[in-house]
Amino acid sequence: MKFNAPGADLCIPDALEEAAALSRTTHLGIGAHQDDLEFMAYAPILHCFGKKDAWFCGVTTSDGAGSARDSFYASYTDAQMIEVRRTEQRKAAMVGEYGAQFQLNHPSSVVKDPAGEAVIADFVAILKATKPDEVYTHNLADKHDTHVGVALKVIAAIRRLPQAERPRKLIGCEVWRDLDWMADSDKVVMNVDGHENLADALMGVFDSQICGGKRYDLATRGRRKAHATYSESHATDKAQNLIYGMDLTPLILDDSLAPAALLATYMGRFEDEVKGRLRKLGG
Repeated sequence: MKFNAPGADLCIPDALEEAAALSRTTHLGIGAHQDDLEFMAYAPILHCFGKKDAWFCGVTTSDGAGSARDSFYASYTDAQMIEVRRTEQRKAAMVGEYGAQFQLNHPSSVVKDPAGEAVIADFVAILKATKPDEVYTHNLADKHDTHVGVALKVIAAIRRLPQAERPRKLIGCEVWRDLDWMADSDKVVMNVDGHENLADALMGVFDSQICGGKRYDLATRGRRKAHATYSESHATDKAQNLIYGMDLTPLILDDSLAPAALLATYMGRFEDEVKGRLRKLGG
């Protein structure tokens, strides 16, 4: 496949021929940065792990040049960090037994640009080659501009496909804002119990971030366990690790629905729930 940014590449961990490797995809994850997939889309990674009838394909959109760095990596240039992070992402694809891993190498400025047509075109090409049943990307309430830029371009790319060729499901996932605030009835709840060693290994691959001053591994593990404990106040824990998602599927079923309108619906139901509880208790 040909992509729009210089240096874009495709890694197929088991070295299967490209067309065959991509066509087996059932679950597609599209993230902004190296390591986003392992934090936000671990549910489909875990679902596909070790199976022959379900395959995860990852897409990393940006080049990773602006990542935080400290300690061993403190003096690394942006160019050096790009290569380190690309290598780490390939390692994660090997550990997680992904069917394929794309790294599109777009600068964050292009990803955030509302007119960033090159990114959308790359997503369209990948969607046509993989034909996934489910797609996982960033949620619309994320507080990182590059993440939201990716989510909006994923939606735009899917909308360029005929309805019959679109994925069945589109889920927005947690990174730079969790989704605990959503009404329980609106949350997509993903149980990721089991294989905690795999989760730790996938996150631990990204040494440039962990050693570089950001303990994303501990924060993500804690978030999953906190969700499991705080998901239900009147019952014992039914899971040890939960990830929450935002259902973005309505946006690929109805092209006239604006992303901001769908988000406003979710936020409105949360507001109604909180106000209703206050009224009930005399507040």
